[in-house]
Amino acid sequence: MKTLLLMRHAKSSFKDGSMPDFERPLSKRGEKDAPRMGKLLRERDLVPDLIIASSAVRAKATAELVAEKSGYKGEILYVEDLYLGEPAAYLEALRNLDDEVETVLIIGHNPGLETLLQILTDKVESLSTAAIAHLEVPLRTWKALDTAIIATLKHLWRPRDL
Repeated sequence: MKTLLLMRHAKSSFKDGSMPDFERPLSKRGEKDAPRMGKLLRERDLVPDLIIASSAVRAKATAELVAEKSGYKGEILYVEDLYLGEPAAYLEALRNLDDEVETVLIIGHNPGLETLLQILTDKVESLSTAAIAHLEVPLRTWKALDTAIIATLKHLWRPRDL
């Protein structure tokens, strides 16, 4: 059994309307919510073996804050294809993981993440900014991950509910 944590990046800032979407930083709320979610992972004994994140500025900042507060000590893997990626991009990143990785946190964007959650769990759930979906995936090897696999949605945490 593998553990998959799907996280939407924390709230980003729209202060500078001329800034390209890819470069938008976190807002003050995002800077507060991301560490809270990292602390939640530590408290729930869900510190990942690996963190994968979109290379967009807001996703990178989210990953760094979550890593710091969760106690994650590994490298963060940034994947450009996750920026505005479809579910196939997330599945591809996950299929390439070493099987020693038991728990992975993947930080990305909607609508790709919500669609991936629906595909893997057969449930329609909203992933607000900084939300984390905790899935148990009935696999021994990440290479076997495909759209026919039905994962169990164990928890869905939203910052506003904490």
